[in-house]
Amino acid sequence: MKRRAFSVMLSLIVVLAMLAGCGNNAVDKSPSTQPANSQENASGEKTPAAASSVTITYALWDSNQAVGFEKMAAEFTEKNPGIKIEIQLNGWSDYWTALDAAASAGTLPDTFWMHSNNFYRYASNDMLMTLDSLIASSDRIDLKNYPEGLVSLYNHNGKQYCIPKDFDTIGLWYNKTMFDEAGLEYPDDTWTWNDLYEAARKLTKPDKSQYGFLAPLHNQEGFYNFIYQNGGTVITPDKKSGYDDPRTIEAMEYYVKFVKEGLSPVIFGDAERAEAMQNGLCAMGFFGSWNLSGFAANEYMAKNFDVTVLPAAPDGGRASIYNGLGYAIAPNTRNVDAAWKWVEYLASEEGQLRQAELGIAISAYKGTADAWVESNKTFNIKCFIDMLDYAVIRPYSNTTAVWEDKVYEELRGAFTGEKTVEQACRDAAAVMNESLAQER
Repeated sequence: MKRRAFSVMLSLIVVLAMLAGCGNNAVDKSPSTQPANSQENASGEKTPAAASSVTITYALWDSNQAVGFEKMAAEFTEKNPGIKIEIQLNGWSDYWTALDAAASAGTLPDTFWMHSNNFYRYASNDMLMTLDSLIASSDRIDLKNYPEGLVSLYNHNGKQYCIPKDFDTIGLWYNKTMFDEAGLEYPDDTWTWNDLYEAARKLTKPDKSQYGFLAPLHNQEGFYNFIYQNGGTVITPDKKSGYDDPRTIEAMEYYVKFVKEGLSPVIFGDAERAEAMQNGLCAMGFFGSWNLSGFAANEYMAKNFDVTVLPAAPDGGRASIYNGLGYAIAPNTRNVDAAWKWVEYLASEEGQLRQAELGIAISAYKGTADAWVESNKTFNIKCFIDMLDYAVIRPYSNTTAVWEDKVYEELRGAFTGEKTVEQACRDAAAVMNESLAQER
């Protein structure tokens, strides 16, 4: 019986489609395509029932943020019943493996996140849709409403390929309970590297069941901040490596000292870094603002931790690495109108405000950052906004993804003791310059 009813319904749909002359999968936004009947959304409001439905895939790599975007997707579909959003989640490494494979096969997700590391490769190989005409015709998107640095980050050869999603800075997370037990005052904006070092020394237990500071082999949430606080650089304006800069080497020596003196465990993996904080192994660590929802959801961290601005270099130099993601659309999506409608919503003031309210990330749209601060009362997250005054854009070039991996390989020896820090930095500069030479 059900099968017969389904057949009748299917035949009716086919006839209606032929009469309407519809031959594509895009959502027709004209009022005439909407049926006269209506349906109620979750709020009890009447909304037009969709004549047809398309599914827009949305790929991302952060499981913590995915929770918030599930809510946003549901809210979007309530207002746009003809469009369903399918979130595709992969971890960082798997995300790029899957995205690269999909790009090669011509099966990219309709919409997805883009990172500065990989932007040039995707934009220069026609793997992103140019958004200029869509932005020009939109009454919800004006690029002047986003930080200029983030807009230009996703512009290639004068064409805009992504709209800024968010921005982030790095903060010093610390275990209040451990500080209390050690009789130490909490870190604040008066701290320098020396205060960090002395506190780490006092917080490290002889049996290494507790370390004072987490100094992993990680750039954005680690040594990049030390380098720029010390006046060093990772890449020069004329596209050469800064790892052999004396100020960069000096900063790296200070950073690695925490590992050499046993004040930090030797950690290389991303998962292990977060676990070192969440299982009480480390009393302090550098982590980005994008970790907020995950840290707040962790019972141990919510109970014991807080966050403040990064300590300054001994001479007072301050820096916090600054970056932001972009919203992208596949150049060959079969549902351009629906994909744009989703991205337009995400990047609009409405969507950016909602992202901030849910604590997903610090939204890129100007004027929405305060909503992110208000979204969480557990931690002192205003410090992430305060650091914008001296934030430094994450160092990048056209081949960032290539030379960053090679640099990690060369610097690893400094953390394991197989190389001196200076030698590791000079080796890193050499491999980095090889990659940069290919860009010129």
